[in-house]
Parts: sequence; C-alpha cells; structure tokens
Amino acid sequence: MKSPATHDVIILGAGAAGMMAAAVAGRNGRRVLLADHADAPGKKILISGGGRCNFTNLRAGPDNYLSANPHFARSALARYSPADFIELVDRYGIAWHEKTLGQLFCDGSAKQIVAMLLDQCTQGGVELSLGHGAGEIAHADGRFSLTLGPRTVSAPKLVIATGGPSIPQMGATGFAYDVARRFGLKVVEPRPALVPLTLGGEDVLFRDLSGVATEVVASAGRARFREAALFTHRGLSGPAILQASSYWRSGEAVAIDFLPDRDTGWLLAEKRARPRATVRSALGSALPDRLAETLAERLALTGNLADLPDKALAAAETRLGEWTFHPNGTEGFAKAEVTIGGVATDGLSQKTMEARNVPGLHFIGEGVDVTGWLGGYNFQWAWASGVACGEAL
Repeated sequence: MKSPATHDVIILGAGAAGMMAAAVAGRNGRRVLLADHADAPGKKILISGGGRCNFTNLRAGPDNYLSANPHFARSALARYSPADFIELVDRYGIAWHEKTLGQLFCDGSAKQIVAMLLDQCTQGGVELSLGHGAGEIAHADGRFSLTLGPRTVSAPKLVIATGGPSIPQMGATGFAYDVARRFGLKVVEPRPALVPLTLGGEDVLFRDLSGVATEVVASAGRARFREAALFTHRGLSGPAILQASSYWRSGEAVAIDFLPDRDTGWLLAEKRARPRATVRSALGSALPDRLAETLAERLALTGNLADLPDKALAAAETRLGEWTFHPNGTEGFAKAEVTIGGVATDGLSQKTMEARNVPGLHFIGEGVDVTGWLGGYNFQWAWASGVACGEAL
C-alpha cells in the first residue's frame, strides 16, 4: 500500500549521525521519517565503550581525522564541538567521566545516550520506522522514493546515515557506497580501521605472548601513538595498535618503541651500575616478564652486561626503540571499530553534507570519507555531521 508523500526528509540509518540529524531537522519543523533495517535504533552506540559509550573526546579537532581531504571535516566540527554535545548530555542529567586522553564515557550505560537521542527525535516529531530495509531508491521530479517493507515513501530530501561495513555481525553493510555510486558520486576505497593487526613469518612467535600488554609508542607512516599495545593469539592489538592501524597499509611495517621512557644510553648505564645483570633482567625492570624474555631471546645477547660490547648494547637499544613488525593483514571488518574511506568528500558540501550533483541527497557519519582516531572522535564526527546536515534540511 502506498502512503502519501507526507515527509520533508527521509533519513536512512538510525545510528548516531542519523538520530542527531533527525532530531535537529525535526525541531526545525521538518517532517522527518527516520528508518533503519534493524529492529532497534543505536545498536553500535549500545556496544561502544564496553557498554558505556565513549561519546566524545575533549581534544576533537580536524587533525584527529583521516580523509582524502583533511580540511573537509573542519567546518562541521567547528560548528558543533564536544562542549556542545556535553551540554546536551548534562541537560539530560547523564553522569560522565573522563577516562584518559580526553575520552568521555557515561558513568552508567550507553542506553542513556540512545534514550536521549530518541527523546530529542520525539520532541521534533520524528517518525521512526524499524525492521524494514530500504528498497531501490528512485529520483524523479525533485523527489526521492523508496520502499520500506510494505510502504512506499517519498520526500524531496534523502539522508544516507547507514555507516560503513565495520562490525557486519550487527547488520553493517556498504549500502551508503551503493547509493553514492548509483547517483554518480565517487567512493574512496573502504578498508578496516581501528582494527587489530595479524602477524606471520618471523613475527609469528610473538603470538605466544597472547594476553601480554605494555605501554609503547606505535608508529605507522608518520603517525605515532603512545598507549598500550596488546599481544593476541593472532598478532597485535590494544589502543596504540588500533590507532596505528588506520595509517597502516598492506606491505608496510609498524614500528614499536618498547621503552619510550628510557633515555639514550640507558643500557650502557645499566652495564656500569649492574655489570652482572643480563639483558633479560635489565628489560625485566621495565617490561612484563614474558615480553622481556622474548625480546632478549630475539636480541641474542647472552651473558652478563659486563661481557657484552658497548656497540652491541647500543644497537640493542636502537632496536628496542624501533622494533619493526611486518603485519600480514588485519582482522578485517568483523573486528574493525570503524571504516576508513567511503563517500568521497569532493562530491559533498562541507557545510551541509549535500551531494553537489544531486540536490537533496546528503551523506553523513561513518559512510563519508572522514575517519577519526580511537577514543570518541568518530562519535563527535557523527554528531557534528548530523547537526550540519540537520540544520540544512
């Protein structure tokens, strides 16, 4: 049964960006239909931050995002800042705390963020349609039409907020890219981001350290991140590695400084202070035992420090400060927190998120080629891009 064209805006995707855009447009008097193929809104929000939702980062700014156009996100982020979202959270009495490095989490549950966004949508009179995937989109006479289960709906404005293909077990797909290509927009190659790296070859023995974590500086390309690294049964993970993974490309190396707090010459100083110590025991004073043992074995420096040449110890220091791994891949979209790449920004307005060649068609959130660091940055992009679009509808 066909329904009359009673909507000003159809938003596909009831995640962070979609709900934010719907709430803003609804409060501005637009008749909004917010649709999602899932049976409940905000599913990725609910699992984020261990169920407490790392909803923004105090440090969020354009430099914390990857894109073919690094300036694209600047306008939206400037117009809707972390302080703006915090003000909304505070208005709802949601208690929160800063965990580390500017990362903000709910004291209670991510359900509070979803409930807040739904309430904002209710205030704007947003109609919610759940459990029906969108059929093929038609565009004629300035209107977009599509089916949602048994309904056919249409509106002059269509917003694609369906995200990227990361975490497919929650229903994530490349739908946004299909729509973009259908309407002549380019798509930057999507790949997993904020994702564990897998090891093979000579590095495979490090898998035996599964469960061992330590603070490091991890580098990929020109990017450097100081946080914890975690060895897994498949390779490398932990915040430092997830951050570096967004900058890593197949065939490239990842370098790890295992002792970022040690000054140059520390091993030689250890030799003078404790000549009977071994490289293994010297490392054990700063690193987990199993890791210290493995690194010492790989360095192949046996015996007391007093018996080892200064040149060999200096070389060991250098290697420990830039230990090179050659990942053979990632754990893929199934374990990726977000997707890097997406709808090319050169086809979108940075102020409204509207497609330049298709008036009324907007793309927001993770589906766009804007990818944030780990730690609340991607939620801030969802809020900011959602507000920029919602205000323009």
